[in-house]
Amino acid sequence: MTQAPTPTADGVRRLVRSLLKEGADGTGGPDVRPVTQDRAHTWWIGSGHVLRLAPDREASVRRRRELRLRDVVRPHVPVTVPTSVAHGDWAPGLAYTLDTRVPGGTADEYDVSAVGEADLAGLLGGLRAVPARQAEALGVPRTAPRSLEALRRMAVHAAERLAAADEFDAARLLQLTPPGAAQLAAQSGTAVLTHHGLTGAHVVVSGDGRVRGVLDWTAAVLGDPAEDIAGLAVAVGAPAAVRAATLAGYSARPCLRGLWLARCDTVVRLTDRLEGRADGPLPLLRAQLRRVWEPILLERVTDFQEDDPEP
Repeated sequence: MTQAPTPTADGVRRLVRSLLKEGADGTGGPDVRPVTQDRAHTWWIGSGHVLRLAPDREASVRRRRELRLRDVVRPHVPVTVPTSVAHGDWAPGLAYTLDTRVPGGTADEYDVSAVGEADLAGLLGGLRAVPARQAEALGVPRTAPRSLEALRRMAVHAAERLAAADEFDAARLLQLTPPGAAQLAAQSGTAVLTHHGLTGAHVVVSGDGRVRGVLDWTAAVLGDPAEDIAGLAVAVGAPAAVRAATLAGYSARPCLRGLWLARCDTVVRLTDRLEGRADGPLPLLRAQLRRVWEPILLERVTDFQEDDPEP
């Protein structure tokens, strides 16, 4: 496979000049800079746009699908879904999209207010309202739910290593027993459209705590709604995520399932980072671990009837 080119400031500037018609004489034009030093394929363009360059052909497929999916999602959710002002190929077979920038910070920077939790509830409810057939027609894949018991076993071993490094109290994971994990298995027939990439960086929050937008829909799937609840627990904390999911109409089972997916995931991710198997900023991973272990009212795993209604 041909090696994809590495984006450069000059190359990005030339592309943007042709798209925005700024600096067409080869001078001037908007300022361009990478969003972060480790994300060479995402660039701020002035103060009003962001350019996302697909690094390979698989990412290009997802990027092109995202353009159509955002149009489908937008009428259903109360938060901003980015709008593309231009799209095409930045290299042979490699897609780009130039989007309007959603104003605000990230959920890693700002706390979500009570009204912001209502915004998140509208997001979760809106995603559930998107017809599955419409999403599938765009090429959105279906994914099977993860095994919480398998993840629990991984997290128990990871927690022991974190405890040895004085990073975590491994006894906290004993709250989720094998029978409890079985009770929180995903129920059949509950698949919905999920963003499947809800992180603090993808949730745009304003200084007053409102959720203003949700970014990067390239990982969207038809699958377990608890995955988005888990993502929100990592992004905004367990209490806010569970309150938002409850407000969206989800019952205790998917809320608790999402909470424990998030808790196990963050334990495993921090362990992998400390032991050199993964990258990522340690302060952020530690903050995410703290967020998902914030106590909630639904803390105790209880017995569920098999005929419990699920939205």
